[in-house]
Amino acid sequence: MTSTDSIPDVLARRPQRADARRNYESLITAARTSFATCGVNASLEEIARQAGVGIGTLYRHFPTRQDLLESVYADDVEMVCRSAEEVASLPPWEALTTWLYRFVDYLATKRALAEAVNFQSEFFQGGRASVHGAGEDLLRRAQEAGMARSEVSFDDVLRLIYGLTMVEFIEPGQRERVLGMALDGLRAQPVVS
Repeated sequence: MTSTDSIPDVLARRPQRADARRNYESLITAARTSFATCGVNASLEEIARQAGVGIGTLYRHFPTRQDLLESVYADDVEMVCRSAEEVASLPPWEALTTWLYRFVDYLATKRALAEAVNFQSEFFQGGRASVHGAGEDLLRRAQEAGMARSEVSFDDVLRLIYGLTMVEFIEPGQRERVLGMALDGLRAQPVVS
């Protein structure tokens, strides 16, 4: 894997054989959890153990720690984009807000992974473009339905969301409450005559 690989390139490397695919997915799941709780320097041996495979299996799939990190990131990007597709059939405002709540939940667990990502790399930019496209479609639908402020760009929304995920919240439900207030500001306001 190189830093010029794209998200589709990384995802295409998933094994096709059922047993290898199960091992790969178990490693991705275990790595996602370990990176979220222990940071990007989580023990690869512990990740392999949690996945129920040997360290050799981990290295066969992911020759370097960076390969594993990029694979987790690519899998996450795919999951976020798939989530946008899943909510697309909802009414426009509900689709947008449902996806944004999911996206905030996702981002809140990714601080450690963000430490390891080169934000200037083509790889990261490709993932960002995929997420941007998914969210932009949902925002545009809400704007066309008159439910979201027309002057807002999806980049504005991303900056709002990133700000919410970079702070520590001190009580259960506080993040969701603050996001609800932010979304109230995104909602189109009725014209008063």
